[in-house]
Amino acid sequence: MGDLQIFIAALFVSAAGLNALANWLEVPYPIPLVLGGLVLGLIPGIPDVHLNPDLVLLVFLPPLLYASAFFADLRSLRADARVIAINAIGMTLATAAVVGVIAHELIGLPWAISFALGAIVSPTDRRRQQRSCGVSGLRGGSSTSSKARAWSTTPRHSSPTRWPSPSRSGERLGGHTVLTFFGDVAGGVAIGLVVGWVIAEVRKRISDVNTELTISLFSAYGAFVPADQLGFSGVLAVVACGLVLGFRAPEIASPESRMQGFAMWSILTFLLNATLFILIGLQLPVIVDGLSGRPAGEVIGYAAAICAAVIAMRFIWSSR
Repeated sequence: MGDLQIFIAALFVSAAGLNALANWLEVPYPIPLVLGGLVLGLIPGIPDVHLNPDLVLLVFLPPLLYASAFFADLRSLRADARVIAINAIGMTLATAAVVGVIAHELIGLPWAISFALGAIVSPTDRRRQQRSCGVSGLRGGSSTSSKARAWSTTPRHSSPTRWPSPSRSGERLGGHTVLTFFGDVAGGVAIGLVVGWVIAEVRKRISDVNTELTISLFSAYGAFVPADQLGFSGVLAVVACGLVLGFRAPEIASPESRMQGFAMWSILTFLLNATLFILIGLQLPVIVDGLSGRPAGEVIGYAAAICAAVIAMRFIWSSR
């Protein structure tokens, strides 16, 4: 058996075992999965892992976003819109802004990278929010956050990290990005709505369960790929498509296909999330090697400052 077969077998066995450990410890499963991946990465013979951002964005992200949108409870979203706006949007944006400022002023990162870091670490804990608010609409945050972390931790080079200095052209680029943001959002949503409508019309005319499930499985890519190729937001296209199809599910899917589809998406989303978190843990040794030119105390201090900012914002926001 080659290294690849051993690696794949260890990956899925570890996913099942670490998920059972997370349930036993009553902690979010990404924590044991990432730590378990780190331990696996230290075992001699395990190949180095380099996550390709394009692979993450194309393979992992669309189905996870689609499943969260498709199974979202729209009634709960409407009923708890204020709670969602305050916590999932307000607290996330506030935390991202604070972390961005700290990263820029303390670490010296450019503004764009600083706010990207803030966006990565700021999403709320889905399970805690659901227990406290009863809001199912927040469950997409975990999936989105996981993909952002995967993209951010992909090593681009092995040389010591040097932060580029901000420039006037960079500031102009940031302003242009803000101006085009709403166009990207509108285009992505529009494409998602159109793709969702077309898929719904097709599925209304299909009675075979296997065909329905196959179409459901690839619906996310049907929205993501055209939006991404046209330069719009593939993420919002997938979410819009999932919401449309989820809303129209009673009229386009038989009870049998809906039951089988729920089981299929449940195991698929777990396997994708578990695989991704373990891969992130596996590539941590490679990332650490890339920081070999920087003092350990400096790196630990930066990490502690960012963690402290996130925790402080949680306490401040909760006490409002």
